[in-house]
Amino acid sequence: MVQFLAADGTRVPVTDVNSPYAAYLEELDEDALRGMLRDLVLVRRVDAEGFALQRQGELGLWPSLLGQEAAQVGPGRAMRPQDYAFPGYREHGVAWCKGVEPENLLGMFRGVNHGGWDSSENNFHLYTIVIGNQMLHAVGYAMGVQRDGDVATGDTDRDTAVMAFTGDGGTAQGDYNEALVFAAVTNAPVVFYVQNNHWAISEPNERQFVIPPYRRADGFGFPGVRVDGNDVLASYAVSRAALERARSGQGPTLIEAFTYRMGAHTTSDDPTKYRISAEVDVWKTKDPIDRMKKYLLAEGIIDDAWLSEIEAEADELATRIRHACQTMPDPPHPDMFEHVYAEPHPLVEREAKAFADYHAGFED
Repeated sequence: MVQFLAADGTRVPVTDVNSPYAAYLEELDEDALRGMLRDLVLVRRVDAEGFALQRQGELGLWPSLLGQEAAQVGPGRAMRPQDYAFPGYREHGVAWCKGVEPENLLGMFRGVNHGGWDSSENNFHLYTIVIGNQMLHAVGYAMGVQRDGDVATGDTDRDTAVMAFTGDGGTAQGDYNEALVFAAVTNAPVVFYVQNNHWAISEPNERQFVIPPYRRADGFGFPGVRVDGNDVLASYAVSRAALERARSGQGPTLIEAFTYRMGAHTTSDDPTKYRISAEVDVWKTKDPIDRMKKYLLAEGIIDDAWLSEIEAEADELATRIRHACQTMPDPPHPDMFEHVYAEPHPLVEREAKAFADYHAGFED
């Protein structure tokens, strides 16, 4: 497993396993390192607010990423602006790094918009609720990038890669495996990023697969690598390598980010029904924010004053998104029928009229 930060925040020496990725960390200056920790802290606060808002009846559902922040900020910061991300529904950290405002995420789970953002504006696709479906979307997009000639040109502003995110449970889906087949045979510029958080809702790893996810890549004919998903530096470096490989025309890579889902699958789930608290306690000692914080404090890159500023920023962010969520207007009813198809569609038009007539029946 590729790792650069141990659980206690100390730097792991260069080894045969992590040496192919070490050069990417040498490019990070102190501002970049501080920026990564800032991302981790703010993303966790967004997640905490999403959870609290759901519990207070402001959201219909919330899938928490608690414990997986580094597994998302790492690849999020490794992508270039033109790189396109296809998320599942827990990638709030990737959304943050791609510039999607947290309010848009809340709007989706509040049920007042159709996804919440223009996916072409940030190259971040809408959340995909159908497990594993986004993997096929990603490969299709990557094949389009390939056919447009935006791979292996040597132009850093043009060459494009695609990242497809899923959890360990998604690897059991047919869509996921079909996507790997298409990517392999077309040599598509795509990176499959599996966040192995150990639980697919209530099913542990041993009920999902026998061979670790990263080794599955061997059977499809392209590289697979396992990275410590609670180590933001390792997650960043491995993602950088895979993305550059894709952009240069060398084809797909499968990354398994070894991490842990500290909370429930979603707010409709009760993890105490299927896992023991001792397991959670073990993973608390591997917290991604604590280890990055300890590392930067030991290196003198941050101090207590800087940490206080970030906490204050997190408080301001929480206040902003909470107010935004509670004041979101309900959309006009006809809006749900807009933009379903690129061109007018007779069936949708009939459904829209029937819906309007139904609501008009309540006006008296």
